[in-house]
Amino acid sequence: MGNLGFWTLAQNEPDWVALVEADGKEHRAGELRAAADRLVHGLRARGLVPGDVIATVLPNGRAWVEVFLAVSQAGWYLTPINAHLAAPEIAHIVRDCEARAFVVHARHRGSVMGAAADIPVPEQMRFAVGGGIPGFRPYAELGEGQPDSQPRDRRSGTTMHYTSGTTGRPKGVRRQLPAYDPDTYGELQTMLLNGLFGIPPREGNVHLVAAPLNHTAVAQFGGAALHSGHTLVLMDAWDPEEALGKIERYRCTYTHMVPTMFRRLLGLPEDVRKAHDISSMRWAIHGAAPCPTDVKQAMLDWWGPVVYEYYGSTEGGGAVATPEDWLARPGTVGKPWPVTELRILDDAGEQVPTGAPGTVYMRMATADFDFEYKDDAEKTRAGRRDGFFTVGDIGYLDADGYLYLCDRKADVIISGGVNIYPAEIESEILRHPGVSDVAVFGVPDDDWGEQIKAVVEPVPGAEAGEELAEGILASLDGRLAKLKWPKAIDFIDVIPRDPYGKLIKRELRDRYWAGRDRAI
Repeated sequence: MGNLGFWTLAQNEPDWVALVEADGKEHRAGELRAAADRLVHGLRARGLVPGDVIATVLPNGRAWVEVFLAVSQAGWYLTPINAHLAAPEIAHIVRDCEARAFVVHARHRGSVMGAAADIPVPEQMRFAVGGGIPGFRPYAELGEGQPDSQPRDRRSGTTMHYTSGTTGRPKGVRRQLPAYDPDTYGELQTMLLNGLFGIPPREGNVHLVAAPLNHTAVAQFGGAALHSGHTLVLMDAWDPEEALGKIERYRCTYTHMVPTMFRRLLGLPEDVRKAHDISSMRWAIHGAAPCPTDVKQAMLDWWGPVVYEYYGSTEGGGAVATPEDWLARPGTVGKPWPVTELRILDDAGEQVPTGAPGTVYMRMATADFDFEYKDDAEKTRAGRRDGFFTVGDIGYLDADGYLYLCDRKADVIISGGVNIYPAEIESEILRHPGVSDVAVFGVPDDDWGEQIKAVVEPVPGAEAGEELAEGILASLDGRLAKLKWPKAIDFIDVIPRDPYGKLIKRELRDRYWAGRDRAI
């Protein structure tokens, strides 16, 4: 096509600094290209073929980028796993995605070792980065003795991220492998930045990666940045003052954040905020969770009209709001992407009038929208209607076609930009011998948006109180990631259910939201 896409750029400009790790170590594009090529050769020699899956538990760093780049030219799927998940959760995803190779970092050896016995990946296909892990081979072995020449028979690969539904069980969003060759497909990826947000290729742009690359949007933005010839500046963990320092030091021009990060930035002392020059920042893009209007306005007041918002999902499709859009229409999440069509439908599948709320359905005019939930045809069908798809959000369109979200899916908790699924937590709490019934839902949290609340009906004879609450939380250790633990447990005599046994969660939730608006 042209002169963009990582592979073309790395060939023509090998000395371009493509990656700056959290410790400041720089890596040039030619170096990363060669490492990814050796990785492809090494994994092919061990039997990987197009369509196979590589699962990873990796922090932001060079190894993550190398695996991502290798996958993108070898026709494989990359399933990056949240390092904060508990061992059984990691094991489930590795099994479910049918990973042929498993690459992890030694800092996560505890969770990984706990999952190892339940993972069918053979030892010779398990690789450890940054130190030894029993039963894992050194990651460096994959590239040893392998040529750094471009592999033959290149084919575009993609990611298969895991998302959850009402059951709480993670499901892989599996798409067909891209039909384009890696060079063409890499150039097409630049449209995410240039087409939606007006971020041009090259031109000295620097992307601050402020969140873990295992998240769908973070990986998409990071990949698009590399294909656009931008420099990735990685953070290892979120720290608001460090973020300001990196923006200043590396003259970062754009970043992707969630509203909780905005809150942390705004919470810094005034003298700390003023001590850093953030004038290079031109696109502060946020999504993943509702952003309170006062928080967004405060960021606009501080950083200027550079705060962009988008609405989207792992499954695909979405809307985008420029700073000007939002200032003119506070609360909007924007207009549909150029390749996205939105419909607002009622429960009967009919389009609702302008301004009336309904279920938000999306359709993308790209092959990327041709996805399915892995091994769950029923879930895939349930979200589709006439070629459109919904993740269950409620919203409306105004007369000018701008989308506003009224409510999230009935049960999903969104805390700090992370989707948390109550059914999964409820099933674990119910394993405690003192619990007869339980309901888990989100309650207001000024910092995180929502926090996790559990309301428990004790078994007869069990004493409700602090001791039982502590015992319930302790029982989750090792079985559920701590980010999914309830922040507080309340007790009730009887959990409300309808005659069919369905949990009437709103009856419980509404008392906590009294006087508060869950609408965005």
